[in-house]
Amino acid sequence: MPRWLPRAMVLAIALLAAFQLANWAFHQVIGLLVNILLAFFAALAIEPAVDWMAARGMRRGWATGLVFLIVLAAGGIFVVLLGSLLVDQITSIGSNLPEYVDDVVVWVNQTFGTDLSVGKLQENVLHSDWLRTYVQRQAGNVWGLSATVLGGVFQVLTIGLFTFYFAADGPRMRRAVCSVLPPARQAEVLRAWEIAVAKTGGYLYSRALMALISAVAHYVLFVVIGVPYAPALAVWVGVVSQFVPTVGTYLAGALPMLIAFTQDPWDALWVLGFVVVYQQFENYVLQPRITARTVDIHPAVAFGSVIAGTALLGAVGALVAIPATATLQGFLGAYVKRYAVTDPRAHGPQRRPLFRWRSRGAGRGGAADGPGGGPGGPGTGPGPEGASLDARDRRDHRGGADDGGA
Repeated sequence: MPRWLPRAMVLAIALLAAFQLANWAFHQVIGLLVNILLAFFAALAIEPAVDWMAARGMRRGWATGLVFLIVLAAGGIFVVLLGSLLVDQITSIGSNLPEYVDDVVVWVNQTFGTDLSVGKLQENVLHSDWLRTYVQRQAGNVWGLSATVLGGVFQVLTIGLFTFYFAADGPRMRRAVCSVLPPARQAEVLRAWEIAVAKTGGYLYSRALMALISAVAHYVLFVVIGVPYAPALAVWVGVVSQFVPTVGTYLAGALPMLIAFTQDPWDALWVLGFVVVYQQFENYVLQPRITARTVDIHPAVAFGSVIAGTALLGAVGALVAIPATATLQGFLGAYVKRYAVTDPRAHGPQRRPLFRWRSRGAGRGGAADGPGGGPGGPGTGPGPEGASLDARDRRDHRGGADDGGA
């Protein structure tokens, strides 16, 4: 046996054990790492507002707390409005449920010739074995549901805590990172950090502004045509249409159309027409003006980034996909050198008129349209070749005149 073989075997076993230990530790803390990633992007989003207030004399801790209060108030309003809409709909369905059941029983009896009654159906359902089994199973799942809710609350608090520290101690954290780097690297890190803050915060703020404008516009429409739950539906349309890429507009417009259809089908058509017209106004007028100073992401790129983020990190990846893409686009714009495109083939085919009209003086000299005779031809056109031939004719004419005079 070679003398190096035992050492190699021991080293291989040690490396394998270290890999297994690192893999186990990574899977144990992956939830914490995802929360930190979410908190980092949230801190990038609110840091411009914190910097703006800090530049005007407010302490960063108080400024971060104020931004948190504003965000929590906006989220609370959104949840309360949609919650009121959901509760009203459930209450309406519950109060009208006996009438729905009576109508269904009458329809079944008339269609299939049966003799069903609501009382017998109610007694059979209440004393059935499957209902008892279902209730027992759901009672056993109450503890699991409670644990899930508590875990979600703890996760939200963890993300909020890290977000607060990242935003309030942003300059201190940047100094800590730059203190272990040489001066040249420090400048690059600070520049990358500034790009991330500007692009992420700018994208989210522009979306929030467009969501506010969209909510106000749709609220006016819902009030004018008499759609119920106008405030809740307006907030729904504004938030979903701006923060859900590509399909957000259709998802946002589906709910108010459905509720308007229950009142009057013509109201649903008015809602559909307004959603389509406003989307065109937003795409061609409003969005270019608002996102001109921040960053504008192509819808296909946004949709692809959401799909990729969902495949990598699930719902968390879908949330951070667009801010991450905006940051990456900002990096490419700052570090990748671009050149002017001079080849006309890169701009696509040039537009040409469908019909070429003959000018009035084209047929005076008996010349036909085409090379040397028509509009744009080398003999009479305004181009350089036509100009050179006209100058040559004038020189020949002057020369002939001189010879005649001689």
